Amino acid sequence: MELRDRMRELADQVRTHRYRYYVLDQPVLSDAQYDALERELRELEAAHPELADPNSPTLRVGAPPVDAFEKRRHARPMLSLDNAYSEAELRAWEAKWRKLAPDAKPWYAAELKVDGLSLSLRYENRKLVEAVTRGDGETGELVTNNAEVIGDIPVVLPEEAPESLTVRGEVFMPRKSWEDLNRYRDAEGLPRFANPRNAASGTLKLLDSREVRPRNLFFMPWQVIWSGGWQDPPETGQAAAMAQITDWGFARMPARDFGSMEDMLRFIRSQERERLALRFDTDGVVIKVVDFALQERLGETDRVPRWAIAFKYPALQATTTVLGITWQVGRTGKLTPVAELEAVEVAGSTVRRATLHNADELARLGLRVGHRVFIEKGGEVIPKVVALVPGEAARDLPAPEIPTVCPECGGAVGKTDEEEVAIRCLNPECPAKLTARMLHFGGRSALDIEGLGDALVEQIVDSRRFTQPWELFSLLQEPLLGLGYLAGLERMAEKSAQNLLAALDGARRKPLSRWIHALGIPMVGVRTAELLAEAYPSLEALWAAEEARLQAVEEVGPKVAAAVRAFVALHPDLPERLVALGVQPAPPAPRERGALPLSGEVAVVTGSLPTLSREEAEALLKRLGAKVTGSVSAKTTVLVAGEKAGSKLAKAEALGIPVRDEAWLLAFEG
Repeated sequence: MELRDRMRELADQVRTHRYRYYVLDQPVLSDAQYDALERELRELEAAHPELADPNSPTLRVGAPPVDAFEKRRHARPMLSLDNAYSEAELRAWEAKWRKLAPDAKPWYAAELKVDGLSLSLRYENRKLVEAVTRGDGETGELVTNNAEVIGDIPVVLPEEAPESLTVRGEVFMPRKSWEDLNRYRDAEGLPRFANPRNAASGTLKLLDSREVRPRNLFFMPWQVIWSGGWQDPPETGQAAAMAQITDWGFARMPARDFGSMEDMLRFIRSQERERLALRFDTDGVVIKVVDFALQERLGETDRVPRWAIAFKYPALQATTTVLGITWQVGRTGKLTPVAELEAVEVAGSTVRRATLHNADELARLGLRVGHRVFIEKGGEVIPKVVALVPGEAARDLPAPEIPTVCPECGGAVGKTDEEEVAIRCLNPECPAKLTARMLHFGGRSALDIEGLGDALVEQIVDSRRFTQPWELFSLLQEPLLGLGYLAGLERMAEKSAQNLLAALDGARRKPLSRWIHALGIPMVGVRTAELLAEAYPSLEALWAAEEARLQAVEEVGPKVAAAVRAFVALHPDLPERLVALGVQPAPPAPRERGALPLSGEVAVVTGSLPTLSREEAEALLKRLGAKVTGSVSAKTTVLVAGEKAGSKLAKAEALGIPVRDEAWLLAFEG
């Protein structure tokens, strides 16, 4: 291979692996392997500067600081978009533009609306000559030096590109980079960025571009403007234009290329959850009329184009006021600070509480009662506080008190492990711990005991009849007495009591893996419980396993093994006690893994399958020998996809992972 070709290959590899690491969160190289690639490229460029690729990621070093950014007028205004929040509003928009072009076919492209900072890039003689922020739409700030250090903005376009070209898109910061940046700012005593969008905006407007490069900004294009006109050539459309500039070095926007309004609505529904797995923030989907000639015909108002609209998902972040800070006791005794909030709508629901994780996080935030804060749901079920609203840190408010005793039982608190951050209630009889353990015990991922909800569990714990969750099964030993006890609880009718007893009876024969998870052994989640059940087909066998043997189980390390043995030491006669209560967990079906048809496969299920639920498909994959995971990565070997597959399908296709359907899976069952 010629030296120039090797240098270009190395530059492409560095860009690719950087994107996989920071954006997709799917690295296929170790840090050392990546460093070796970049080091080789730097050494070759230092020795042969005349052969260096002008777009090489190693050349993005930045320019000296400027005193202030120049203002620059856009050749064509960067308009905003009208927003829609429902299917009805999208259909109304379609009806409105069709009145202007009744003969036109309603055919669209859809793409994710990246939550970042809009930027316009102008190329002359195929070289980047100008990068301007949106500003007020008419005039923006000239940030060319900063744009040049963003790795996926080509500084020079290839020869097949037009000599003059404008590409518009969104500058964003991946969530991982945002989190890393906030950790650095915490250590330096600087205020946090509330979200990746704010971090991207603040970074792009730094006066010293040498400070921009290490913050890992990316650029996602959403529009191409040729110098010959608004969009040209007219025979191509939005999707074709986006595909074309991908060949010139730009990133590819996650999109639905062509379709009717019904297709667009399906894409919107599929992305509402799928987008949360991406490593960059999105707040909606942009729908555009595909045909460029029709776009030109429809034109724009003084504010928005008539041929495009943004469908906005419910906001995942909001600001509100902290009314108080309480401490919640979990099933292991962990004390978690919780912010009591002025009610606010987030992601379609009313939020009044948000987790603060632990005392160290409380200190990093500098949070006080009375502060206004940003709260976020994102992919989390429980909202969290991510930052103070700018200026709030200067307010002189009293610091919250860290508990010196358990807020529920008054018992002693402390750390059970010097390496951990959390403080815990040390009282083994704390009722709050029993409440949390009982809720976990009957939860959906454990024994799934219908009817065992918060209000009932609180009454059961308050009755002081039980000291362990599994003692609930004693109610089945004398059914009439058990029925009388339950029916005597507040708001518990006899029929509800009978239903709960029936649910308990069914739970006695639930799979062993569910029982292991339900017991609440620290650090033993659903997947670890499944692996332990495969290795030890009964609780008696698991209880007899030595720590060293436990560590031989896949994904079980020293800490998990020690946690299992510590739980066994606390409850040495539990297997015998459960037998006396009539509990007979179903062991895993015996199997020879190597002989199973999908042995060695790592599978992911996504989308809506024709007949199987996702849980049923995953269970079948496991019976066939596959390991099932929740997200697509470089280790995934097969994706089983149905309708509305979304971003997981796109990732699998990008990684070259085989995609199969339900029929392929069912064929293994004969």
